[in-house]
Amino acid sequence: MQSLRMIENWPVPTAAAAVVRADGSVAGAYGPLEQRFPLASVTKPLAAYAALLAVEEGAVELDEPAGPEGSTVRHLLAHTSGLAFDEQRPMAAPGTRRVYSNAGFEALGDHIAKATDIPFAQYLHEAVLAPLGMTATELPGSPAKDGISTVADLIRFAAELQAPRLLAPQTLAAATQVVFPGLAGVLPGYGHQKPNDWGLGFEIRDGKSPHWTGASSSPRTFGHFGQSGTFLWVDPDAGAACVALADRAFGPWAIEAWPPLTDAVLAELAGTA
Repeated sequence: MQSLRMIENWPVPTAAAAVVRADGSVAGAYGPLEQRFPLASVTKPLAAYAALLAVEEGAVELDEPAGPEGSTVRHLLAHTSGLAFDEQRPMAAPGTRRVYSNAGFEALGDHIAKATDIPFAQYLHEAVLAPLGMTATELPGSPAKDGISTVADLIRFAAELQAPRLLAPQTLAAATQVVFPGLAGVLPGYGHQKPNDWGLGFEIRDGKSPHWTGASSSPRTFGHFGQSGTFLWVDPDAGAACVALADRAFGPWAIEAWPPLTDAVLAELAGTA
C-alpha cells in the first residue's frame, strides 16, 4: 500500500506499519516489521483480551468485585472504577466518570493472577500470545503499559480482532461496543471528551473530536494508542485494521501525522485514493 510510505516522513528514528484485512490477509506493510518496540498503552488491548478469555473460561466474572470498593472487573476494563491514572487511589465512585487509569489495569492484572493462581504475564502468554504465534511479544511489567512487540506480531492480533478464534465472536462484539454509555472523561493527549466512550479495554471512536484516528474513520472504529508513539485501530466498516509502531514518544508530531495516515489508508482501501 502506497499510503504506508507516509511513515517515511514521520519525525521519528524508526517506524513500521501494516494494514490487515478482515480476512486476516495483509493488505500492506512497511518498515522493519520484526523490530521490537515498547507498546506503552497498546499493551491494554492485549491485557483486556486475556481478561476476556479468563471470563470465558470461568476464572473470573465481569460483574464480580475487583479494584476499589464498589468496582467490578467490568469497571476496571472500561476505565470506570474511579481509580486515579497512576495511583491505587479512588477519584470517583465506580461507574460515574471515565477516569483513564493505568492503576485500574494493574488492579485487573492482580485480580486475574489471584483468581487463576498464574502470574498475569504468564497468563497473557499462555492465553493469547502463544496461541496466536506472537513469539516476539512479552510483558515484563505492568499490564497497563509495559508490553513489547513487533508489527509482525501485532498483524496476528489485528487479524484476531477481526475474526476471533480464541474468543467467542459475541464476547469480542460486546467488548468493542460502548460500556457505561454517556460518561465524560479525559482522553489522554486529546483533552476532555463528552462522551468519552470505551468498550472493555478498547477505546471507541464514535464522534470524538479531536481524535488520533482519521476524519473518515467510522464511529465503530476501536483500538488504542500508546505514549511510546504506537497505535492499533480496527475499523469494522472498512473491513481492515492498521498498526503503527515508532520509537518517539507521543506528542504534537503524532497528533499531526496519525490522522492523515489513517485517512490515506482508508481511501486506498476504498479505491478512492
